[in-house]
Amino acid sequence: MKISAELKAFEARLGHVFQDAEHLTRAVTHSSFSSATRPDNQRLEFLGDRVLGLSMAEALFEADTGASEGQLAPRFNALVRKETCADVARDIDLGAVLKLGRSEMLSGGRRKEALLADAMEAVIAAVYRDAGFEVAKAVILKLWGKRILTVDADSRDPKTALQEWAQARKQHPPKYEEVKRSGPDHAPVFTIEVQLQSGQTMRAEATSKRNAEQAAAKALLDQLESGQ
Repeated sequence: MKISAELKAFEARLGHVFQDAEHLTRAVTHSSFSSATRPDNQRLEFLGDRVLGLSMAEALFEADTGASEGQLAPRFNALVRKETCADVARDIDLGAVLKLGRSEMLSGGRRKEALLADAMEAVIAAVYRDAGFEVAKAVILKLWGKRILTVDADSRDPKTALQEWAQARKQHPPKYEEVKRSGPDHAPVFTIEVQLQSGQTMRAEATSKRNAEQAAAKALLDQLESGQ
């Protein structure tokens, strides 16, 4: 099966030339573009999540032989979560080669974090199906690169960390409120405010509610830790 020049260029960015190009074609096919004869990447996404998980677990286990399970677990979570997968997808411009339906394209699908993260997992599964676990693991380690060595020992996401901060002080969980939405429908910007029971608040904006909530939580944590 021949593939387009765009997909050939993507293979170079990915670091793997497919023996069976059908694996790659399926991995970049979103459900909005699929048909009875053109399967989407959802099953591959399921498999890729597991291949990524095992690869990261092994990498962390080998990188720090003295780390406890309690130290390894948050590092692992930070490396396999959707935000990190989407960051890697952006690094190799995966969005540019996704096969999307018209409505998904018009709504900015090539930039959507969840869509990019899912597609990244599907691509990992495609490499695994094409060449086996060791090759897939090598591709993952190359793409994740220094993230593996620099991930913080305490890599809880900011929302979880802020909730634990509040619970430790006998406070209710933080409240998140959307205070503003701007920009066009296909590329909205959300402003989220987080508030603690004790009265501290912080706002942040991002192109998804989830990212805006995480950014607001991180900003408030930074403020609390600095004692301001």
